[in-house]
Amino acid sequence: MRFFFLFSLFTCTAFALNIKIANATVSNGKTALLEFKKEKNISYEEIVLEDKKYKIFKNPLNDEMFYALVPISYYEKPSDKKIEIYYKQGSEQKSKSLLFRVEDANYEKETLSVDNSKVVLNKKDKQRASKEYVEAMEIYKSITDKSYMESDFIVPLKSKITSDFGKARVYNGSLKSYHGGTDFRANDGTPLMACNSGKIVLAKDRFYSGGSVVIDHGHGVYSCYFHMSELNVKKGTMVKKGDIIGLSGSSGRVTGPHLHFGIRVAAQQVDPLQFIELMNENILKGTK
Repeated sequence: MRFFFLFSLFTCTAFALNIKIANATVSNGKTALLEFKKEKNISYEEIVLEDKKYKIFKNPLNDEMFYALVPISYYEKPSDKKIEIYYKQGSEQKSKSLLFRVEDANYEKETLSVDNSKVVLNKKDKQRASKEYVEAMEIYKSITDKSYMESDFIVPLKSKITSDFGKARVYNGSLKSYHGGTDFRANDGTPLMACNSGKIVLAKDRFYSGGSVVIDHGHGVYSCYFHMSELNVKKGTMVKKGDIIGLSGSSGRVTGPHLHFGIRVAAQQVDPLQFIELMNENILKGTK
């Protein structure tokens, strides 16, 4: 995948703060990852990118390491970015800077034809869609400090990808959005697996995404499964990686049966396959 860049940030006392960044260059819509080695007398607090703060968590599988995920917005323009890392050395508050580069992913466009009632909404449907959006964002913005991730991520089914993350979407001739996940080919009734262990925080039918399941994996990471025909889980229940959470379908705003699979990090939609590769090769490396 990518090789690590190791930064030793020295203080005036010659103390080295060791930080590894998995991808010093990252495209819009993707995730950057930083790792911090456990050091005596050091307490990691948070990182700040422009006006956004991100937590630093203990590696769920390695007590000697900490990590932080930085989701890059789909709408972010190419530029050099500076991350401020805040920590305490003893009782003294300190910070260090780290630079990385955001590049343009050059996503493609795709044209879709769907029922016009899913594009031009009446008042009732607008209210429903708005309410469901607010409900979902409240979930994505909440961060569970506990990690449920016990091993590497898997994809929810083994099938052909029919639409990649990030494609600009033109519905019935009008540009409406970008594709916030990855679509997998799946006939009606195909079993879908949880991509990792976690807690079900949403399981219901929604206007745009139809039969929907969202799993909280902890540390601000959520996986999303949309357009399902049947849900086998309920809100509040725990699932293990590989558990069947429901069946694929064609509910919501779709052109046909398939699975829309998404990942949210700190409330931001990110490329789910890049995220899985990043976590599996770094934080969850060597687990099954």
